[in-house]
Amino acid sequence: MTQTHSKVVEGKAAPRGKYPHLKQAGDFLFVSGTSARRADNTIAGVDVDSRGTARLDIRVQTRAVIENIRDILQSAGAQLRDVVEISTYLVNMDDFAGYNEVYGEFFDYDGPARTTVAVHQLPHPDLLIEIRAIAYKPLE
Repeated sequence: MTQTHSKVVEGKAAPRGKYPHLKQAGDFLFVSGTSARRADNTIAGVDVDSRGTARLDIRVQTRAVIENIRDILQSAGAQLRDVVEISTYLVNMDDFAGYNEVYGEFFDYDGPARTTVAVHQLPHPDLLIEIRAIAYKPLE
């Protein structure tokens, strides 16, 4: 019988619905779609000028998303090196180069299989990226 366990990770942005940050099923860890949203609901990579105009930075958001995924995995005893698949959702494919640059700081050719797609929008207009991940961490 496969063991399953769901977890909402303390100190991370609360899920925007009734789902966990992390679902463990046997040796696999499934990380729900993760954004650059912080626990206080602010969003990394958003700079608002004195006129109220927001400038969004895909590099800062990508780094924040991957670090959020890292923290979620660590809560279950796993690391980024345990990730076997990543699915990335970008609002604008013009951001692909910046996303890819930061992604390469965390992963190399021996890293996870990856799919990147463009989507019409994400749950907040300041979000440029969302990533979901699957990790393999054998139970001990």
